Amino acid sequence: MPKYIKIPLLILGIPAAVFAVTFAIYFLNLDMKLLSKIEPFFLRHYDKMPRESYV
Repeated sequence: MPKYIKIPLLILGIPAAVFAVTFAIYFLNLDMKLLSKIEPFFLRHYDKMPRESYV
C-alpha cells in the first residue's frame, strides 16, 4: 500500500479504535464491574488505617 494512503488511514484509524474500546467499556459498564472486584481489597486496606477523629 502506498505511503500516502497508509498515513491518513493510521491518523483516522487509531483514534477510531481508541473510541471503539472506550465506548465498549462505557456501554458494557466494565469499569464498575472491575471496581466491584477490587473494592474489597481497598476496604480492607482503609479499614486498617489508624483514625484520628477530632470533634
